[in-house]
This record gives sequence, C-alpha cells and structure tokens, in this order.
Amino acid sequence: MSEVFSYTQTKNGKVFISWQGKTVTTLAGDGAQQFLSRAEGADAEGLQQLMARATGNFKRGNEG
Repeated sequence: MSEVFSYTQTKNGKVFISWQGKTVTTLAGDGAQQFLSRAEGADAEGLQQLMARATGNFKRGNEG
C-alpha cells in the first residue's frame, strides 16, 4: 500500500488526517487520543489502514 494518508497532531490534542495532502478528517477528544495510542505502535502499513478507517469514507483502506 502506498502512503496516501498522513496525520498531524496539534498542541491542543486535535488530529488532522489527510489523504493525498488534503485534510479529510479531524479527530478531537477521546477519538484523537484513541487514534494516537493505536498509531504509536503501528508499522507503516498498519498506520495507513488505521488512518483509512478513521476517515470513515475509506472503509477498506484500498481506494485510490
């Protein structure tokens, strides 16, 4: 899987998930904390799948 997803964490705890450079999802509060704890131990492919699931629009993580 190519790395089409990326994420950025802000100082106030929000997480912005981008697909091909465009922000598609913003997580805050518990959702952001859960995402970050799962992302911490994930390998590159697992991280891509995690971000794909978090967007909700990419349920299988293989669109693109």
